[in-house]
Amino acid sequence: MSSESFRLIVTGGGTGGHTYPALTAVRTLQARLAAEGRALDVLWVGTPEGLEARVTASEGIPFTTVATGKVRRSSNPLKLVSPANVKDMGRVPLGVAQARSVVAGFRPDVVLATGGYVAVPVGLAARMCRVPLVVHEQTVRLGLANRGLARAATRMALSSEATLPLLPESARRNAVVTGNPVRPEVLTGQADKAVQTLGLHGFDRRLPTIYVTGGAQGSMQINTLVRDILPWLLTCANVIHQCGPANADALRQATTALPADQAGRYLLTGYVGSELPDVLALADVVISRSGAGTIAELTALGKAAVLIPLASSAGNEQAHNARHLERAGAAVALAGEATPASLREALTPLLSDPAARTAMANRAREHGRPDAADLLVNVLLAVAAHRG
Repeated sequence: MSSESFRLIVTGGGTGGHTYPALTAVRTLQARLAAEGRALDVLWVGTPEGLEARVTASEGIPFTTVATGKVRRSSNPLKLVSPANVKDMGRVPLGVAQARSVVAGFRPDVVLATGGYVAVPVGLAARMCRVPLVVHEQTVRLGLANRGLARAATRMALSSEATLPLLPESARRNAVVTGNPVRPEVLTGQADKAVQTLGLHGFDRRLPTIYVTGGAQGSMQINTLVRDILPWLLTCANVIHQCGPANADALRQATTALPADQAGRYLLTGYVGSELPDVLALADVVISRSGAGTIAELTALGKAAVLIPLASSAGNEQAHNARHLERAGAAVALAGEATPASLREALTPLLSDPAARTAMANRAREHGRPDAADLLVNVLLAVAAHRG
């Protein structure tokens, strides 16, 4: 291992769930090395159409691509052998050959794979080139790509102890629970700053504040559920509703009839950007999806939450994430057919009973790992040092 610089290949992407934890790990490793007077040389291997291509461009991280094959899931085994799957799986050997060339040329101290189809050829290439491979899993259930790489990994870094039994026996010995890296800025929010920045002077701070979000694009399902119970909601809470830019106008029209006092306790916004940490600090209850990144942030912060899983998430992983927290009393999961009545029923005890809200927040915090990025960096440095 070089004493001047640490060489890292990162692979993973397609979605934010695979991309942002890797980016947080890169930033954390960079800071750790800088404190020791060392540099980080990083190369990200992804797909040209994935989110990772845009993120690396904006972050100034060198980026290259390899061929990938996507497996389209189906409960019917015969449909797995579809022409599209067969064609794409035929691209995997090409991707492995390209990835092997990239790994051999860059000579990394370690490869970090965070999932997505592109991680498979790069992970296999790391094994062929005898480079340590750390595979990070963000969800409670193993993703398809990471399941395939588990046996090739030097270390499996998991976000939850609940994933351990799902690993092959041989991979369990090399597994460590690090948690899912959370952007450090998310942990430094200030509630009063949210009030000032967003002009929430009509909010009644004696009432709990709810933050509603369906992700950057918003969620038609969540927006509609909240809209339908809004008059009741605003009698017992303040509401910040991040609805997605495309949905803001329609919702604004639907809420123009609110009485003045209620309107003062409701902020409708298409998008929440740099003020998100402050919004989360202000929120007593969060209504949201249950993707791995969202779960990591809510538990690291210790937030009571009503989770409405995205039904079409890969492998139904959002429902598994939500149910895992619900079993621990750390959230309420509205899986299946969520209705305005079921959302109201889920919120009522959290809004009317501060003790119930605090108990759920404390149980969520027990599942949180705000130091996940540091723990993952420890793993990367340890496997590289062991190799050296």
